[in-house]
Amino acid sequence: PPGDTAGCTFCHTSPEERCSTCHQRHQFNPAVARKSEQCKTCHWGKDHRDWEAYDISIHGTVYQVNKWDPTQFDMSKKLADADYVGPTCQYCHMRGGHHNVQRLSTVYTSMGMSNADRGAPLWKEKRDTWVSVCDDCHSPRFARENLQAMDEACKDAGLKYTETFKVAENLMLDGMGEPMPKDLAPDWSGQHIWSLKIGAYHEGDKYGGKKGESGEFRMSNCSDIGRVCFESVGYRMTYIFKGMAHGSWNDATYCDGSFGMDRWLVKAKAASEQARRFTALEKKAGINWVPSEFWRKGDYLDQLSGMKIVKEFPGKTIFDLCPEPGWLDTH
Repeated sequence: PPGDTAGCTFCHTSPEERCSTCHQRHQFNPAVARKSEQCKTCHWGKDHRDWEAYDISIHGTVYQVNKWDPTQFDMSKKLADADYVGPTCQYCHMRGGHHNVQRLSTVYTSMGMSNADRGAPLWKEKRDTWVSVCDDCHSPRFARENLQAMDEACKDAGLKYTETFKVAENLMLDGMGEPMPKDLAPDWSGQHIWSLKIGAYHEGDKYGGKKGESGEFRMSNCSDIGRVCFESVGYRMTYIFKGMAHGSWNDATYCDGSFGMDRWLVKAKAASEQARRFTALEKKAGINWVPSEFWRKGDYLDQLSGMKIVKEFPGKTIFDLCPEPGWLDTH
């Protein structure tokens, strides 16, 4: 719905490909585009916590304290000539002044939410490049040790998120996932597949779809345990990755990262235990639970893209309607 997606589309449409997004319209001053705050317009928030992680890190503190002093941060110089007292977002991610930000940034997939093999050949070049940026100021050993620390933190987070999802999965397979996909309005893509089946490709129809189909996370019109699972990986695990990547260790631990995942795992287990107790009591009392109507229809649900697809394109999903890969990114 427009009201919900306005914040998304301001960043995830043509601004991604406009010079004026970073250089600022009318002003168009390179010195402005070299300041870390310029990245803050888009790169902050629960599921891409870049600015917050940088801002409260040691590097961010050095920047905030010294950014007014041109002898410490001379923004009039090209990035290729920069000799800052501490790194800005641009210094690391656009090193030397190139505009391929991904080249000197992501060493993991999905903002740290995928359990990738960090030692695979695919990642070696990116990891070596990561270290080469850090050793502008630090030793290569220091950079590799911090990269290893991030690996271990993300590995630990992966164990928690796997266990959290397993709790919800077992509840669903035992017939206690409340409410079930068949009782819900379709997800945003027009499917009635289990909301946590994203990228999982489970066998059989017990997950609501066919072999090879993948569900989409629900952020609304879903059970509490489903929301907890989504926020565990979509928010808490990202906090850990972003915090470790930017040197914001408190963000990765006490703030909302590791400790947040601990809390969400406990919430998922508590919700599962409660559902199992209620199911046992209902069975003993002879109560046959029927999902309420508000899971199936409502003014808000009618605004979701999935409902529109089901009504206007029966048997199709939003992916079937895309004329080419990447179409969804700009429409």
